Parts: sequence; C-alpha cells; structure tokens
Amino acid sequence: MGFAISDELLGTIVPIVVYWIYSGIYVCLGSFENYRLHSKTDEDEKNLVSKQTVVKGVLLQQSVQAVVAILLFTLSGSDAGASAQQSSSFITLVRQFVTAMVVLDTWQYFLHRYMHENKFLYRHVHSLHHRLVVPYAFGALYNHPVEGLLGDTVGGALSFLLSGMSPRTSIFFFSFATIKTVDDHCGLMLPGNPFHIFFRNNSAYHDIHHQLYGTKYNFSQPFFVMWDRILGTFMPYSLEKRTEGGFEARPTKEFKDD
Repeated sequence: MGFAISDELLGTIVPIVVYWIYSGIYVCLGSFENYRLHSKTDEDEKNLVSKQTVVKGVLLQQSVQAVVAILLFTLSGSDAGASAQQSSSFITLVRQFVTAMVVLDTWQYFLHRYMHENKFLYRHVHSLHHRLVVPYAFGALYNHPVEGLLGDTVGGALSFLLSGMSPRTSIFFFSFATIKTVDDHCGLMLPGNPFHIFFRNNSAYHDIHHQLYGTKYNFSQPFFVMWDRILGTFMPYSLEKRTEGGFEARPTKEFKDD
C-alpha cells in the first residue's frame, strides 16, 4: 500500500525545502569574490545581526507560513481531486502565473513602501530586515514575524486565491517565487543568470534598496519594477567593477546626492 502526499502538503513543504537548497547553492557560490556585490569582509562587518539569529528568524516565519497555508487550503475546499480536474492548459497556467505575480508584486510594493514611510512600523518591524546591510541568500526571509505574516503569508494567500490556481500549480508558483526572492538577496551577479536576463528586478536592484541612500527607492519585489517606475521610486544604477574584485551597484549621481 503506497503513501500519497497531497498537493496541499507539497505546496506547503516544497517551497521551504527549495529555499534552503537554493540558499545553500548561493552560499557556496559566494566564495567567488569576482561576482560579489560586496566583499565577504563587508558582509561580516556591516551586518547588524548574526547568521544564527537570521536562521532562527527564517525558520519561525516559515513555520507560520506553513500553518497558514494548510488552513488556507482547508478553508478554500481544495483537494487533490479538484486539482486533477482543474483545467491545466498552457494558456490557463500562464494566466494564473502572471496574475499571481502581479498580485504579489502589488501587495508587496505598497506594504513595503508603507513600512518605510510609517516611522513606527519601520522602527519596530521593518528595520529588522534592514539589519542586513549586505544581503545574502538565506537572509531573504529574515523579517519581523508581523511583516512575514502581512507581507509574504497574506500576499501569498491573495496571489493564490485571486489567480484561481490549484494547489498543484501553487507548488510551482511558490517555488519559483521563493527562488526569485533568494536570488534577489544573494548578493551575487553571476554571468548568464536567467533572472538577471529576464527581470530588471534583480540582486543589484534590491541591493540598492538595502543601502542607506536607497531606502526610499526600489521598493518593488520580487518580480517587476513597474510600481517603482509608475510612482517615482525607481532608482537607476550602473554596475561597476570594484578594484579589489567583484561588482558594485552604484546609483546615478543625482540620486545619491539627493
């Protein structure tokens, strides 16, 4: 007698496993100094939180997300049978993916921006994430529990519900979104990286936001930059080689002096 794992359970577990696998890959690749946006020394000296604390914080957030995801699947009445019967044509899947991406981006942008503009929320909630002045892969989901619940968990639930995707489709979407989020925080500009080819919102773009001069810009995450462009919070930058090796994302002069 075989043991079957439901799509709902897989949709909860797989993105968590993907997070740590891809984070581990980027940690290994971080030894290549010529592709880093910051030196290893800067990563160790500028960040205001230990990696042990970051791991604990991420595991806490993922635990909350898992509980909420299971409740969401249960309350929405989704099951494996419904997943199998749902239309899975290519056009349907593309529509669901794009819808989910836009919904998640929209939710993340306005919540993220508000947490910067509201001094209380920034000081007591969002500033936790910005203790990582030099982002790295497994710190992508290091947030205050309140921000993790409102941003990633609620945002993910909205993208799932409004896109109409099945639990089976959500396995692929949330795994994809997880990989993209990890990549945005990896601190590396690797040649041939498909995320950097197809998305303007990448590790250099988000690195600008983590610097003191960029905290009022580049709020968009994790896919597009449309809301930054539309609402005037887009900070253009150039990618320059550092003399000691690696790259530096430098904003245009007029923005940096602002």
